[in-house]
Amino acid sequence: MGIEIERKFLLANDTWRAAVSSSKQIAQGYLVNVRALRDGTARASVRVRISGEQAWLNIKSVELGIARAEYELPLPLADAQTMLASLCDGVLEKTRHHVEVDGWLFEVDEFLGDNQGLLVAEIELPATDAEFPRPVWLGREVSSLARYYNVNLLEYPFSHWSDDERAAIDASSGGHA
Repeated sequence: MGIEIERKFLLANDTWRAAVSSSKQIAQGYLVNVRALRDGTARASVRVRISGEQAWLNIKSVELGIARAEYELPLPLADAQTMLASLCDGVLEKTRHHVEVDGWLFEVDEFLGDNQGLLVAEIELPATDAEFPRPVWLGREVSSLARYYNVNLLEYPFSHWSDDERAAIDASSGGHA
């Protein structure tokens, strides 16, 4: 069984952009409805993800927090495209930027569509208590806040957040979502 240990942060400023080493477009959709995840009738999120000419089926346990069971299986691109178009309740699109800091990889997701304006940095860790760099652009941690999980951004996208919800981000991240 694979375990993903990942911490998620808002961004304090845009200085990370100068350190981007690569970027890629990602489209993903979920085969398990977010309501089933929320009401406990589903024990895992199941998503289809496409990036360039590659596609995957990804299965994650639904616990909140930084450590979750995760499995990732390659899919034929045509199958993934069909699944996104016909089996998912929506498609989340984002640009993922890779930013290395002191040998650590941060993935900064810049959301598109109904989530445009939301920026979130993630870092995968070897252990839950692992030390990692804290660049000045890294803002408030949101690892345990379900609203920032991609599956929830499909049902309640950033564009629908109230002014108060957006103000909470601005106050904690220095004005950058």
